[in-house]
Amino acid sequence: MSDSVLFDAPGPAARARHRVLAVVGGLVVAAFLGFALLKLGQKGNLEAAKWTPFFTGSMWVDYLLPGLVNTVKAAAISVVLAGVFGLVLGIGRMSRLAPVRWVCTVVVEVFRSIPVLVMMIAAFTYFSYNNIFVSDLNSLAAVVTGLTLYNGSVIAELLRSGVGSLPKGQAEAGLSIGLSPWQTLRRIELPQAITAMLPALVGQLVVVLKDTALGQIITYPELLNNYQRIGSNWSNIVPAMIVIAVIYIAINYTLSVIAGRVEGMRRAGRASVDGSGPSVTPGSGKGGPPPALAVEDAVLEADEPHLSGR
Repeated sequence: MSDSVLFDAPGPAARARHRVLAVVGGLVVAAFLGFALLKLGQKGNLEAAKWTPFFTGSMWVDYLLPGLVNTVKAAAISVVLAGVFGLVLGIGRMSRLAPVRWVCTVVVEVFRSIPVLVMMIAAFTYFSYNNIFVSDLNSLAAVVTGLTLYNGSVIAELLRSGVGSLPKGQAEAGLSIGLSPWQTLRRIELPQAITAMLPALVGQLVVVLKDTALGQIITYPELLNNYQRIGSNWSNIVPAMIVIAVIYIAINYTLSVIAGRVEGMRRAGRASVDGSGPSVTPGSGKGGPPPALAVEDAVLEADEPHLSGR
């Protein structure tokens, strides 16, 4: 059995079949791309003269780099706010107070169901008509609002599912040593859930970064919005789209690699804690203590003055 609870690890025959399907799928995609490039070349969209502007400094200084900066800025602000929003909603959904739990559940389900573009347009309209921000910030604020509401709701669900996937012994260990349910959630369950959900949380960055492109509908000058300006100035809209697509692919691939590294570090750390890795506790021939005992020992050490009455 694999570590996954959803399915068994594929055997030799299944792995061979997967490799064949991957090769066939790759050939189909390559053939489609080759056919598309051939047709574009026949239309004159890939002529060398149309690519020349991308080797000039003015193209990058005036168009591509400002758009990339605006894209990263909107994504960075949205990630921070979505993290805070998702943490609050995730904790609220696990609250023992029914009204708090119901309100947070409704908020999460509503914002997960509304398309991000609809929330951006609604926020942009509201900000513009009510002069909430200066005119130059309305589009940025609308993009951040839409991304924060949607991705914060997704992060809340990730945290809730992460806590729900923990063994019940984790919470019972905290309650048995006198911690309140809130202290147990904050000091024992949430740290483990966040660690377990890190790959998914980092992967959510890719979604945030890509969704900033929706900001062009509300005139936010992000990276994708600039391809129209480039195409109108140099009549090379197809090369502009290809270059911008390559930039997006490079950034998102970097984020995917980071997510994979985080997952590898998490598995290595879990293996050393479980005693299945190379890490060995000094003075014994076995691995480290089970996770529940390790957490209980850490909490006991942290609360030792309190429990002893000092």
